[in-house]
Amino acid sequence: MGLYLDSADVDDARTAQELGFIEGVTTNPALIARTGRAPLEVLADLVEIVDGNVFYQLTSPTLEQRLDEAWEAYGIRPDRVVLKVPTTTENLSLVAELAHDIECAMTAIFSPAQAYMAVQAGARYVIPYVSRATRLLGDGPGLVRAIRDVLSGSEVEIIAASIESPDEAIDAVRAGAHHLTMPLQVIMAMGEHELSQQTIAEFAASWETK
Repeated sequence: MGLYLDSADVDDARTAQELGFIEGVTTNPALIARTGRAPLEVLADLVEIVDGNVFYQLTSPTLEQRLDEAWEAYGIRPDRVVLKVPTTTENLSLVAELAHDIECAMTAIFSPAQAYMAVQAGARYVIPYVSRATRLLGDGPGLVRAIRDVLSGSEVEIIAASIESPDEAIDAVRAGAHHLTMPLQVIMAMGEHELSQQTIAEFAASWETK
C-alpha cells in the first residue's frame, strides 16, 4: 500500500520527500499547467527530487504524437517514469504497444469495464477519480470496490485519485484501493486530529505541574 503526492509543484515534492514515507508523485496536465512551465521540464525536476516513481500524463493530440511523447518522457529517467494514459479505446491500443517496455497507468477511469480493458492492454495501474465519481456518478468508493472485484486475479493495482479529505481517503482504502494519491494538504491532514492535539496538550500540562 503506497501513498503518492498528487502535485506538479517542486516545493510540494520536496516537502513530501522530507516526510520519508511518500511512494512517489503523480501529475496531470492541470497540475503541470499551474506551474507555468513546460511539462517535460517539470518531469525532469520531479524525478530528481523524489526517490520514487513519477507519473507523467500524455497529452499530445494524436496517437502518433502521444507515442513520441511517451518515449521522450520515459527517456528522461527510465527507471522512475510511469506513463499515465487517459482511458479511451484508442489509448488502450497505445498502452498495449508501450506496456511491454514501460510501466503504464490508465487514468480517468469511471467504470469497471474500463478497468477490465486496462488489464487486457497490459496496464500496471488503473486510476479512478473518487471524489469526481461521487459527484458525477453518486458513489466514488463504490466504483473503487467494483474495480477491485474486476481486478481479482490480476496484478494490476488501483491508485485512487481525486481525494479531497482524509475521510474520503479512508473510504477509498476500505473499498479496496491499493494506493492513494492526494494533494499535500490532504496528506498533512491525514496525520492530524483535534483530539490528538488536545491529548498532547494535556500531557504537556501534566508534566509542567510536576
